[in-house]
Amino acid sequence: MPDLTLADFENKALATLTNYATIACLSPMFDDQWEANGKIEEAIELLATWARARTLGSFEVEVHRLEGRTPVLVVSVEATAPTTGTVVLYGHLDKQPPLGDWSEGLAPFTPVRRGDRLYARGVADDGYSTFSALLALESLEANAIAHARCVVLIEASEESGSSDLEFYLDALREHLGQVELMICLDSGALTYDRLWVTTSLRGVVIAQLRVAVLEQGVHSGSASGVAPSSFRVLRQLLDRVEDPSTGEILLREMHATIPEEHARAADELADEFGDLIAEELPTLEGVRLMGGSAAERILRRTWWPTLSVTGMGGIPAPELAGNVLRPFTSAVLSLRLPPTVDADVASAALERVLGTDVPSGAQVTVNVEGADGWVAPALEPWLEDALDEASSAAFGRAPGFTGEGGSIPFLGSLAKRYPGVQFVATGVLGPHSNAHGIDEMLDLPMAVGVTNAVATVIGAHAKK
Repeated sequence: MPDLTLADFENKALATLTNYATIACLSPMFDDQWEANGKIEEAIELLATWARARTLGSFEVEVHRLEGRTPVLVVSVEATAPTTGTVVLYGHLDKQPPLGDWSEGLAPFTPVRRGDRLYARGVADDGYSTFSALLALESLEANAIAHARCVVLIEASEESGSSDLEFYLDALREHLGQVELMICLDSGALTYDRLWVTTSLRGVVIAQLRVAVLEQGVHSGSASGVAPSSFRVLRQLLDRVEDPSTGEILLREMHATIPEEHARAADELADEFGDLIAEELPTLEGVRLMGGSAAERILRRTWWPTLSVTGMGGIPAPELAGNVLRPFTSAVLSLRLPPTVDADVASAALERVLGTDVPSGAQVTVNVEGADGWVAPALEPWLEDALDEASSAAFGRAPGFTGEGGSIPFLGSLAKRYPGVQFVATGVLGPHSNAHGIDEMLDLPMAVGVTNAVATVIGAHAKK
């Protein structure tokens, strides 16, 4: 039985993970000079060096590079069991930006440990994954537990929608071989007391929207009331997408029927945990959350389409604002899609509604990128048993199953390429882990538990 302890994780991985945490290896969407800045290169070389120092029987560590694209780290560990299939373990090393000012004593690229929690950008999403994947394999071999050929694949564009991943999947097709099991280490957890397995992920459409009305800003005393406000036009366009009173998405192409089994699972989670979605949000006093029940809030996070305005441009900070009618307003729109909605269809609908019959004849540019969601295939009996054994051994209780509101484009891509393959999507992103937000945190015991559980699943795969 895999037996990695917190002390083992601290001795073998924590120093390098902490070093990784200091590197501002922002995803290309947030750093268009990523190649010149060299931070992604610094991070991948750090992880590759650590990987080469592992105690494994027969393995190879390679950094693959395609011109103009972020690199990928590929660690290939040869089988110790008589099987021809491949297990792929996935994670990513690119990071989100800081977002804002972190709490006192914390900073995005200055790691701080408080008890058994490590605070820094990227440690939970998804820096721990390289360490977890390889320590799981190291634990198997140290305990003479056989495993199939395993390929650890760590990309560097996930936070940009995995824009480079498809090119590497094409290039690595023969190297990956006959894939039988995919393990994704980039997902969430509702609690830290068990292994959580993801049953679905929402898709996403990211749109860069720009509304322009003037060649340059003009004194508002001269222009307002005559020249249209770019902000007002932007509001009118957004009202075509989202009901401003209820938040309901108005485009039918972005809706899907929720499967009965997923609705039933939401009811069961609400019965066990109560209103856990509401409880984990840092909601201000007096704010009324959307959704009429705990179960509905679970489904709203996992199966409803939603719009978030995640960035704006052309608007000065309040202390710099003058009496000027601004020439343009831009916004970044993030639309989460139900897992079964086609992202290309949704993207086309969004482009059409934003770019047709624009109010006041304003000039509008829209750049849209989308990624499909994912629904996990039914578990084969061996994997269902393995997950139960893995969670029970690592955490002392049965696994939990839930959908997630975020997106992992890797899973959608791989599901299309390898239909029928078994998937395990899991991770450490539990309460207050704050992925993408301030004060991101890795719960170290959870990382150890997930590592041991993954090892148990890989061992079970070799015996199926």
